[in-house]
Amino acid sequence: MPRSSTGSQIETLIQLLARVPGLGPRSARRAALHLIKKKDALLGPLAEAMAEAHAAVKVCSTCGNVDTRDPCSICADERRDASTVIVVEDVADLWALERAGAANAMYHVLGGVLSPLDGIGPEELNIRSLVGRVEAGGVDELIVAVNATVEGQTTAHYIMDQVGDLGVKVTRLAHGVPVGGELDYLDDGTLSAALRSRTAF
Repeated sequence: MPRSSTGSQIETLIQLLARVPGLGPRSARRAALHLIKKKDALLGPLAEAMAEAHAAVKVCSTCGNVDTRDPCSICADERRDASTVIVVEDVADLWALERAGAANAMYHVLGGVLSPLDGIGPEELNIRSLVGRVEAGGVDELIVAVNATVEGQTTAHYIMDQVGDLGVKVTRLAHGVPVGGELDYLDDGTLSAALRSRTAF
């Protein structure tokens, strides 16, 4: 028997929700059912908010953050220390550091880490634009705040090689970040301690 258009739309909703990190097929079905049951209070406003976000959200051409403006609110904030740039893998890591309030610096989002097995080389990351920011002058220190994974450390060393002759101080996170840990899952105190205890490469 052919599926009704309503059933097809619900199935599409479930399939899309299942693509969200942390939601599998079962969780997606439960979430979809909850949204449908609360159609007026949740589903409608959520759909409107998502449509507005889709139209408004931009990727910052300077740092790679997501915001509703370009440059983003962080890059446009003149109260921040533009001489210090914190390099992170993903926007989630940037948000985690901002939540911790650990530094009043600028950021640079790489968009991932080097992973030859996954076909991710330097060209797939925002490393060239990072080097360009250093070459343009005004950056005294790069804090490489990548995850303490093999890929993260490989990426950190590659960045060090790229900027090593440009006269910029390069530091990395130290105490508090466990090997194999990911920044987005750490508490604010751990992130603050890691930034305060950063060491030179």
